[in-house]
Amino acid sequence: MTLQPFIYQPPTDPYLDVVYQDEDVLVLNKPSGLLSVPGRKEEHKDSLQSRAQAQFSTATTVHRLDMDTSGLIVMALNKHSHTSLSRQFELRKIEKKYIARVYGHLEKENGVVEAPLICDWPNRPRQMVDFEHGKKALTHWSLVKQEAQTSLLELKPVTGRSHQLRVHMLHIGHPIVGDQLYARGDALNYSDRLALHSQGLKFFHPMSASDMVFDLPPLF
Repeated sequence: MTLQPFIYQPPTDPYLDVVYQDEDVLVLNKPSGLLSVPGRKEEHKDSLQSRAQAQFSTATTVHRLDMDTSGLIVMALNKHSHTSLSRQFELRKIEKKYIARVYGHLEKENGVVEAPLICDWPNRPRQMVDFEHGKKALTHWSLVKQEAQTSLLELKPVTGRSHQLRVHMLHIGHPIVGDQLYARGDALNYSDRLALHSQGLKFFHPMSASDMVFDLPPLF
């Protein structure tokens, strides 16, 4: 399989969409098509991180979204917050909820995908299921709405492997529409963007320890 040449053209309106900000944390809405962190090449330096740091100089990244995934992402604004949030991710204390439009109709209203993942090295950055050598990956899914050709699903990853949701949906025979890496034919052509969105985020505030809960529906 030959991937199409990658031309980076990140959206600029809005340049930075701030959902919430205080002295310790910054919650942003990342658009589809923008890298979470700068790439190696000069033309790939524009990213959510670099845009955030231009406005909030102490902002640091504690987790990422795929370039083509949109939605909620949290950054730390000081060292204590970075340590606290990183620890919450490490201990899987942070709750994440995604919305995805997948191709086809599922036979059940909910389920679990437990399929270990590993880099498909000859075709990187693609990942693949490998039950012998892959790292544990677990995703819960539930049906939100069945549409004419597609299904809207709520996805809750327990682990945070690269491309986990995209590969897990492909693994059960329902690729996310518009996925340039994993979808083919009608599933690829159904949408002009990857129909995957980080809608829900819940974590403990690094200073007050109070629940911070955010919900941001997708545009697609």
